[in-house]
Amino acid sequence: MARELSERDLQILRTLAPENEQELCPSANVKFKSILPPLCNHIAESTEDFDRRLSNLSREDWEYLTQLIVSGEESVCCLSEEAKDIVIRHIAEFSEDDAVMVERIFELEACGMI
Repeated sequence: MARELSERDLQILRTLAPENEQELCPSANVKFKSILPPLCNHIAESTEDFDRRLSNLSREDWEYLTQLIVSGEESVCCLSEEAKDIVIRHIAEFSEDDAVMVERIFELEACGMI
């Protein structure tokens, strides 16, 4: 779901991509409407880079992102399966229950159920 990013969202984006000083997607030149897809698909140079960048997030950041994913506010539909696995692994570092919940959401989304 596209949304206008909050200051908290932008703070997380700055943590993940400090080189990206604008609120614009570098390849599309439009305002970011989510955090994970533009990071994965436009900013990170590889899945390894995506993984490395996500390692910079705190427990509180992951709790916040998990809440956004669960509520449907954070778009995840254009993440690759590998990127989704990376996200789940990072969430699991802080909460197995949250990781299972997000994995289920990814499965339902892949089946077109949500």
